[in-house]
Amino acid sequence: MTLTVSDDEASKIERLARDAGALALSHFRTLATVSVESKGHLDLVTAADQEVEAFITKRLIRDFPDDGVFGEEGAAHQGTSGRTWVIDPIDGTFNFVRGGDQWAISIGLYQGGRPSFGVIHAPVRDQTLVGGDGVPATLNGVPMAARAGLDENRAACGVGFHPVIPVAQRLHTLQFVLEDARMSFRCCGSATISLIEVALGQVDGYLGTGESTWDLMAALPILEQIGIVSTVDWSAIELNAKIRFACGTPEFLEAVAPIVPFGATL
Repeated sequence: MTLTVSDDEASKIERLARDAGALALSHFRTLATVSVESKGHLDLVTAADQEVEAFITKRLIRDFPDDGVFGEEGAAHQGTSGRTWVIDPIDGTFNFVRGGDQWAISIGLYQGGRPSFGVIHAPVRDQTLVGGDGVPATLNGVPMAARAGLDENRAACGVGFHPVIPVAQRLHTLQFVLEDARMSFRCCGSATISLIEVALGQVDGYLGTGESTWDLMAALPILEQIGIVSTVDWSAIELNAKIRFACGTPEFLEAVAPIVPFGATL
């Protein structure tokens, strides 16, 4: 398989994610002083998000001057290499401002019209995942086990909804999960953390509705290395698009195909 990044580049991105995590933690430990503004109902952006994205963007431009940068909080740098680094500075901002541990820094590489490499760092949980094309998936430097199968007796999935998704649509999804797929579900408020749970086998898959590309850009190439697949048709997706997708073992995707087929859109 063609290498998307060199070992040195992968190491640089991992160090960057860890350094960004340390910066985010400095805000997390002083939550009472962090300014918070609302982008919409239950959709928050903090000074920490903005500072972490600016920090990551500056390093990326320094270390990869020919590459593009695209960030949740507005970072935009036009590259010439055909590679674009996609940043979610703090995925799970609501959890962050509530003092929870379910948030993470996500840095993914978009190349050839698809995600090809990613690093995720969840600082409070001390979890760092790395992987992509030609780069085996690791958790804190340890190779991750392949995932497969679906035990119907204890099947479970993560679910996530953007706040603008109508309640009726959310209830329809949950009804399918509970009655048709006969699974239990988890909802933690961070697509990145939910996808880590898929990677670790804590759930069989994830159903996301209204997610942004930056929510899964780093996670999907990592998960692909351990046998996890998704329904996203990247040939039909723009970087600023909202996505409805399923991600999990092949057996999980088969089970949820009636509600989220390959290439499903909002």
